[in-house]
Amino acid sequence: MPAAVIAEQLSKQYRLGELNRSVLFRDVLANSFKRWRTSTDRDPTIWAVKDISFSLEKGEVLGIVGRNGAGKSTLLKILSRITYPTTGSMTIRGRVASLLEVGTGFHEELTGRENIYLNGSILGMRKTEIDSRLDSIVDFSGVEQFLDTPVKRYSSGMRLRLGFAVAAHLEPDVMLVDEVLAVGDAGFQKKCIGAMNHLHAGGRTVMFVSHNLTAIENLCPRTIWIDKGIIRDDGESRRIIQSYLETFAEISACQADLTDMERKGSGQARFTRMELLDEFGQPLDVVRSGMMLIIRLHYRVNSRIHEPHFGIEILTNTGTQVSSVNTWIAGYNIESLEPGAGHIDVRIEALNLTPDRYYLSLWIASVGPQYYDQLDTSLVLDVEAADVHNSGRSMTSFGIVFFPCCWQHRVWRSGSESDAEADSSSLNDSPIDVSAG
Repeated sequence: MPAAVIAEQLSKQYRLGELNRSVLFRDVLANSFKRWRTSTDRDPTIWAVKDISFSLEKGEVLGIVGRNGAGKSTLLKILSRITYPTTGSMTIRGRVASLLEVGTGFHEELTGRENIYLNGSILGMRKTEIDSRLDSIVDFSGVEQFLDTPVKRYSSGMRLRLGFAVAAHLEPDVMLVDEVLAVGDAGFQKKCIGAMNHLHAGGRTVMFVSHNLTAIENLCPRTIWIDKGIIRDDGESRRIIQSYLETFAEISACQADLTDMERKGSGQARFTRMELLDEFGQPLDVVRSGMMLIIRLHYRVNSRIHEPHFGIEILTNTGTQVSSVNTWIAGYNIESLEPGAGHIDVRIEALNLTPDRYYLSLWIASVGPQYYDQLDTSLVLDVEAADVHNSGRSMTSFGIVFFPCCWQHRVWRSGSESDAEADSSSLNDSPIDVSAG
């Protein structure tokens, strides 16, 4: 059986700073001079992907993992023919549907209903085929009330739901999905996973990009790891994910230098260092379940920023977000920050995580959001066991979080609680409290 997708040495090169083609002679001269002036300083081009080769059998579900900026989305855009490779070739057999960004492929002025028919026509489907699937698409997306409203008035969540519903229910031969689980709520994410399982069961081919490593491992028997535009590894998903996670920077002494880490954002502000401190502000040697913890984030502001917010996200070793701690949700507002250095502390009264390895993402942003710095799953947090209940028994790794609690039960001497209620004045029927906390 011929492969559904074949990529042979796909590469895509971009010129840094290149915008729309100039139409004025003065712009042509200015851009030419600018390129000449900067050509001696640095290479004005970048390879988003370089020599990517793989094949995908019909009915196979392939996961793609990698850090932000690794080239995952660029690869899917090439396969979707949104952009063309600089070098290399590809072969895709059958109809291709893609969901690469929220609302990709929608016409802003058309209604949701009209966009469903437009997308179906692009896939080569007849009107009768689309008619037969319309009710399922609308039910899945949950936008029935707004079906005849122009898409430009949809929220990002509505666009995502409708976009995925169209892509999944028009039954393409090959489906390309980029981070569809990053926007929707838990109920919609469950629908998406079910739809992709249905496509797989129906013999459709799926390529799935996500930072949710649990979803990748559960959905995709095979995964490709892309790093800096090249394929770093290709194989069984569990093995690839483990290798990928092992490359993240580690916190060896509860502190980390953040200056040279891979990151995103405008650069107006940058994290420089992180420290984990005890309740007295002293550096920790080890982090334990239930302890009071101060996370100190050192930063440098390069140009004035207005109303910045700081955030920390805690994730499991499979990419599931445990919690997000940030100044915005806490109502801690900073009016502005001028150029210079500083640090900000967040005090966690009790770290209610069970013993395990966790990963931290850090960000500085203003509402919008406008990101100044983003470090995604770049830091390791190892939480060790502790006797959090003072019971002589250490906290074990049941689940992800634990809840401080106190147990209490009653023993009725007469044999039953109902007997005691019948004669509550009886001394023999008085309850005995046995508590543990």
